[in-house]
Amino acid sequence: MLIVKTRLGLSKIHGIGLFADQNIPKGTMVWKFDSLIDIYIPKSNLKKIPLSSQEQLLRYIFLDKIRKKYLLCGDDARFFNHSDKPNCDDGIDNITIAIRNIKKGEELTVNYKVFYGDIKEHEEIK
Repeated sequence: MLIVKTRLGLSKIHGIGLFADQNIPKGTMVWKFDSLIDIYIPKSNLKKIPLSSQEQLLRYIFLDKIRKKYLLCGDDARFFNHSDKPNCDDGIDNITIAIRNIKKGEELTVNYKVFYGDIKEHEEIK
């Protein structure tokens, strides 16, 4: 669940991105897992879903390397794009923190490789 004000917009990184709609100081919690809107999906359950639905989900889910499950954010947090120099960091305790000051209008990014693994890992459910 996003904790800060955000908006969606065209990303210079990839497709649609998530942008700060307020200034976000370093250390601010940006997102936290909320079981009311975010879900973990075991790999075994994904294989039971029709292929066309799997392809749709693969656009928005990430493999959580720690929990060994896929995470689907139920809000616009699914539009965080990857950066090798991100402004946010995903922690092991299901939160995302701003790791530097972020200006209103700046795209929010995380390093997918640190917490979620290589995007190629999606291929293993097909």
